[in-house]
Amino acid sequence: MTAPPPPDAPETPGDLTELIEAWKDGPGVPVDALWQTAYAELKKVARARLRSGRRPNVLDTTALVNESYLKLARMGRLKVESRGKFFAYASRVMRSVIIDLARENQAERRGGGVAPVTLDTAFGEAVPTADDPLRVDEALAELERVEPRLARVVEMRYFGGLSESEIAEALSLTDRTVRRDWQKAKLLLHTMLSA
Repeated sequence: MTAPPPPDAPETPGDLTELIEAWKDGPGVPVDALWQTAYAELKKVARARLRSGRRPNVLDTTALVNESYLKLARMGRLKVESRGKFFAYASRVMRSVIIDLARENQAERRGGGVAPVTLDTAFGEAVPTADDPLRVDEALAELERVEPRLARVVEMRYFGGLSESEIAEALSLTDRTVRRDWQKAKLLLHTMLSA
């Protein structure tokens, strides 16, 4: 049984900040309401992410947003304090969806569990680029071990498409700190991906 909406909850969610504010003292905002309210913005984030990197062949903007919703819907409710924190969380879920699909595609290209066949010819695979989400995910995991905040900034920019000000709000930092973190993270990731 779900809790009834608080008395100050908007009947038709139109503003994400109002929705989050209305549920701040409750058990969390229903994921359905969050997604319905933020759907157009989430599609923009997904579109920017898919346009900037190598797109897995079966994933489009709508599919990314819908798959992300399905992952979150199991929770029922999400406790978020602000719009920025919601988009930070959504970017993490989108990262998870992109990486899962990239791994599935990679497994299929490598035979999907079928025994490998050795060829006599020297036919090598293409070298992954920085746009390869799996390589970026591996480098990001390494960065997270060393510099967790930098990893969060990269995740929100690369996988979530959030702006510096949105990241600053989500992480309770200044825009200037986010810009410095982004520059430092790009240098570190470039070094990791070039190795």
